[in-house]
Amino acid sequence: MYKELINKEKKIALIGLGYVGLPLALAFAKKFSVIGFDINEARVDMMRNGVDPSKELESEAFENKDIYFTSKIEDLKEAHFFVVAVPTPVDKSNVPDLKPVLSASKTVGQVLKAGDYVVYESTVYPGCTEEDCVPILQELSGLKSGIDFKLGYSPERINPGDKEHTVEKILKIVSGNDAEALEEIAAVYSAVIQAGVYKASTIKVAEAAKVIENTQRDINISLMNELSIIFDMMGIDTKAVLDAAGTKWNFLKFVPGLVGGHCIGVDPYYLVHKARQLGYEPQVILSGRRINDGMPGFIAKRLVQKLIKLRKNPTEAKVLVMGVTFKENVSDIRNSKVSDLVRELMQYSINVHMVDPHASPNEFAHEYGLTLMDKPSNDYDAVILAVNHDEYKQLDYESFKSMMKENPILMDLKAMLDPEKVAAAGIGYWRL
Repeated sequence: MYKELINKEKKIALIGLGYVGLPLALAFAKKFSVIGFDINEARVDMMRNGVDPSKELESEAFENKDIYFTSKIEDLKEAHFFVVAVPTPVDKSNVPDLKPVLSASKTVGQVLKAGDYVVYESTVYPGCTEEDCVPILQELSGLKSGIDFKLGYSPERINPGDKEHTVEKILKIVSGNDAEALEEIAAVYSAVIQAGVYKASTIKVAEAAKVIENTQRDINISLMNELSIIFDMMGIDTKAVLDAAGTKWNFLKFVPGLVGGHCIGVDPYYLVHKARQLGYEPQVILSGRRINDGMPGFIAKRLVQKLIKLRKNPTEAKVLVMGVTFKENVSDIRNSKVSDLVRELMQYSINVHMVDPHASPNEFAHEYGLTLMDKPSNDYDAVILAVNHDEYKQLDYESFKSMMKENPILMDLKAMLDPEKVAAAGIGYWRL
């Protein structure tokens, strides 16, 4: 398969062109002939014109690439190596929502031919590829996995907003349903992944490796969040504690904060789901999730307490939240825990304004029913620095003060600022 792909006798198809699929498709298009498929025709039109709908890539990334963008399933018949990179979210009850990946499997199943390869990149629980996706591929194609077509799993390792660790520069895990599949899939990815590939022993091992990467981060951050709650009760600066502890060579440098996005706050629930199917109720994983999901409520409560201490009525208070995306320097607002913080503040009848230089007001309104301001006013009782966008790092302390009333509070959720300089500017300061 690799030889035919590299000679452009056969084509690669990327199914799903979001923040994971598009960079990978363009990377493959440097060496191979690629079909980029997405069900959203409006997004496809943007990509045809060299525009990344996720706002992660510049127009230059599309130049000199052998790629054809389409939303038509018939066009996929020309491909022989399929890569599925669609989202795998959870529903409101934190149960894995497999509809996108199963729908993508139906799409591939309709065009799958003998000798083809199918590789999944979407984050799933161990066993999902072979137990949930393969039956769909087999039913719609009339082919047998491992006999008529090959199967693989290579978990995505995209870090949105990171211009240094791009897809080509991150070591890639690959796996296959047999030795031949593993070698061919490894060869295809090795052609474009400069950092190289790691060959997992089985598809389930690769699936499990992906899901625990973010589960581990989630648990470590939850510990920092719990420590920040305890230290706040003791009047101890958490960042100062972590800076001191971080001088030990083997101390893991995690920090407290809101845990949102499509990975850290979601992936643990896939492992939880599978464990429950097996009759085991996870303890540590769910404990970490409870702490992290509870942080918006904790922060809102602390602000209310501080307002009351300053003899400010929370129901008459006006608060500015700076930053609503799920992480710094990205436009993606999906699964942003800042929205949860805003709703917690609104539960106290606080008047909340929100601004963000990266987020789309229309998308934010559609996703959360909340309105983004064009620019802040100058009469806030409190300002919450929720996301550490580069634009906010440029602001001086007088800029923050110019937005505020007398006796203001500045809540720094990312510990971006110097507490002494904030105090010198006459602003009350609190951070996680």
